[in-house]
Amino acid sequence: MVLGEAGKVLVRKKFNQRQLLTYTANMPTSLIGLEACSGAHFLGRALRNQGHDVRLIAAQFVKPFVKSNKNDFVDAEAIAEAVERKNMRFVPIKTDDQLDLQAIHRVRDRLISRRTAVINQLRAFLLERGLTFARTPAKLRNALPDILENPEVDLTTQMRHLIGLLWTEWKTVEDQIEGLSHELERISAGDAGCTRLRQIPGIGPIVATAIVAAIGNGAAFRKGRDFAAWLGVVPRQYSTGGKTRLLGISKRGNV
Repeated sequence: MVLGEAGKVLVRKKFNQRQLLTYTANMPTSLIGLEACSGAHFLGRALRNQGHDVRLIAAQFVKPFVKSNKNDFVDAEAIAEAVERKNMRFVPIKTDDQLDLQAIHRVRDRLISRRTAVINQLRAFLLERGLTFARTPAKLRNALPDILENPEVDLTTQMRHLIGLLWTEWKTVEDQIEGLSHELERISAGDAGCTRLRQIPGIGPIVATAIVAAIGNGAAFRKGRDFAAWLGVVPRQYSTGGKTRLLGISKRGNV
């Protein structure tokens, strides 16, 4: 959707990605707003290379501008209205290096969730056979080889086979997680931003690379407290009528 100076709708049409880039390549330099979602960073860089002023807006900041029922054209009009606000918060367009870091973290998180699922399933199967272990995964990991090799353990052939499959999967996922962790450490050691962040007590290569992947050099924040508020490590506020009411730490940001 293209709006004129007075907010009048000039163009109301749907494009796929290729058609959109062809259309904007023939447009004069314009202010273009995009909702921050999958593929938005690629489009943002492509449009910026064409000379346009591109701004990404988080979905929660677009929602208040949506009128009545929701559809693609109503959403586009809401984005066009929101992008012109002077005090709107925009999402910085990520570089390829940031997207790579973000992808590593997301794959690693998924593998950690998968490892947890495998461990929980192993515990459940063994509990049905009367075998219990301490909560720490290390206790179960140390005991599994003996369980599989000891014929005195009361397990059927089928169950022993399944436990072996899960044990192999656990080791494979563990190796993958360790490999990605080493890769994050390598990237962290060679990145100037990560090196500065790691000077802060309590921040290691995982957190440092996660911060760089999320905010780059931090230019989107005016001061450190803005970053803390975005991350959710400040009290949540619900103040009205001149009465200040501070609640607990919100923890609304990236875990």
